[in-house]
Formats: sequence, C-alpha cells, structure tokens
Amino acid sequence: MPVEIDIEHVARLARLELTDEEKERLRAQLGLILEHAAKVGEVAAEDVPPTAYAIRRSNVYRPDERTPSLPLEDVLANAPEVEDDRFKVPRIVEVE
Repeated sequence: MPVEIDIEHVARLARLELTDEEKERLRAQLGLILEHAAKVGEVAAEDVPPTAYAIRRSNVYRPDERTPSLPLEDVLANAPEVEDDRFKVPRIVEVE
C-alpha cells in the first residue's frame, strides 16, 4: 500500500500523530485525489497550448491615479505615539 506509506511519511514530515482512523480517512481522500488527477491527465490534449490560466487575462490593475488623502491630523489621531508628523514605533534593530 504505497498510499499508506506516503501518508505516514507526510505525517512524520509534518510532525503529526495520526490515529488509524485518520490514516484510513486520509488514504480514501488521497485515493480520490489521485483518481481525479488521472482523469485530468486523460483529458489533457496535445493540441491545447499550456497556460497558467483557464481564461484570457488582461490587466487587472486599476489606473494609478492621484486622489485626495485623509488630513494628517485624522491619520495620526489614533496613533499611540507620534513624532515629527509620523507614526513612532519601537526600534527593532539596534545600531552599533
């Protein structure tokens, strides 16, 4: 049963302790996944060029347009600490 060995190997890699019931359930689920993957292999046609997307893609980004921002006072109103009109955050890297 190579599927069982794979399940145990993956569980070991993920540091998971699986019960026998979980292994059986995962074995069945993995079997279904492998069956579906085999069907995809049967359907794949040589005359269809490989693609990363099933539908044609176009630029999905909106135009970069300048718009008014919030007033600085509103932006900094709920900041725990402010210094020189900026958010003040704790130093995380010490400079020598």
